Amino acid sequence: MGRCCFYAAGTLSLLLLVTSVTLLVARVFQKAVDQTIEKNIVLRNGSETFDSWKHPPLPVYTQFYFFNVTNPEEILRGEIPRLEEVGPYTYREIRNKGDIQFGDNGTTISAVSNKAYVFVRNQSVGDPKIDLIRTLNIPAVTAMEWTHQRFLREIIEALLKTYQQKVFVTHTVDDLLWGYKDEILSLIHTFKPEISPYFGLYYGKNGTNDGDYVFLTGEDNYLNFSKIVEWNGKTTLDWWTTDRCNMINGTDGDTFHPLITKDEVLYVFPSDFCRSVYITFSDFESVEGMPAFRYTVPEEILANTSDNAGFCIPPGNCLGSGVLNVSVCKNGAPIILSFPHFYQADEKFVSAIEGMHPNKDNHETFVDINPLTGVILRAAKRFQINVYVEKLDDFIETGNIRTMVFPVMHVNESVLIDKETASRLKSVINTTLIVTNIPYIVMALGVFFGLVFTWLACRGQRSGDESQGTADERAPLIRT
Repeated sequence: MGRCCFYAAGTLSLLLLVTSVTLLVARVFQKAVDQTIEKNIVLRNGSETFDSWKHPPLPVYTQFYFFNVTNPEEILRGEIPRLEEVGPYTYREIRNKGDIQFGDNGTTISAVSNKAYVFVRNQSVGDPKIDLIRTLNIPAVTAMEWTHQRFLREIIEALLKTYQQKVFVTHTVDDLLWGYKDEILSLIHTFKPEISPYFGLYYGKNGTNDGDYVFLTGEDNYLNFSKIVEWNGKTTLDWWTTDRCNMINGTDGDTFHPLITKDEVLYVFPSDFCRSVYITFSDFESVEGMPAFRYTVPEEILANTSDNAGFCIPPGNCLGSGVLNVSVCKNGAPIILSFPHFYQADEKFVSAIEGMHPNKDNHETFVDINPLTGVILRAAKRFQINVYVEKLDDFIETGNIRTMVFPVMHVNESVLIDKETASRLKSVINTTLIVTNIPYIVMALGVFFGLVFTWLACRGQRSGDESQGTADERAPLIRT
């Protein structure tokens, strides 16, 4: 009986160890998990993935921070602007996909991305309908820029002189965000109906969408999950000067494909940036006990390099690293985008304004993604809206103002997975972890039976020695 157990333990140990190594080398269970995920993470009507894409479960909060101008008269005399940050004014962002239609063979799907904003008082510094902010008169500054168009030049010059527009104005936060009827724009609207009489930094963005999208469902390839192939009827943009800069790449930033590796470069098309951007792996993170890859926007995105020369408008007119002139897609308004407080921008932009304090913790854009499922666990999209200003001899309103990129407001759009969604996702991750670890479990059993085999071998050897010793003791001292 002992000898049978001895051989059984040895044989079983060998079989289990060989089996475990074979499973590990062939990646049998890992491939099975991957194939299951690839099959399920598809935009298919009625699926859980489709429902989450249509109605994103994660709570999104948008915080607006304004720069209040404290020395307007001194600025017009040529002194450095002194700005005071006021905020946050926090809004809960409600997102969903609408007007959904599936394309042929289920490989494409068209939709619009609806957004609405609901004010959250207990996460804000004040009441946006009451709090006042002194800032640039963006409609007036924009109108001055429009004077480069021969048709409007004389009209706008006459309007600005007649109505004595000032470079700095005071409005409520609510007006600056969601819009107010501007005197100059209303008059220009009479001559150019396509120009709205209303102005607001987020005017027309509450309860609306940013255009028609066509996405890939991931049916043909999981790497194509939720990738954008068309926006507003176009497969490429037409604002920039090179084909590369005009490409529409990646997803809308709400979702990513599953089975992400840290060597991947992920692309995103945020329409408010008027261009595609890419994010790269930065670090390993843990969110609600789940593993995550942290991806960040690299400094090269807004660097003054040959790769970005196509974003310089007009051609060759590059402002420097860390800023992007988007006037070409903002109806000619001299809007310049950057990261908050000119984070990752040239020092000249920071030193030109008193009150800029760029730092990574508060101003970096990042996204923490679970690599197995591609689900966003935590993210912060941060950017700043600036206006290009300069002294214009034809407009005495500009005084002796310095030529600069003038900060108006910065935005922090953040998301953190809620505990209920995290619990469901963690269950999926733990299940796949158990399945993919089966070869190691088999190996552990092989090692266990190997130890049993070794113990039985040692025990048998010891028993043999003891038996031999007993026989010798019973033998007569003198043999005949």
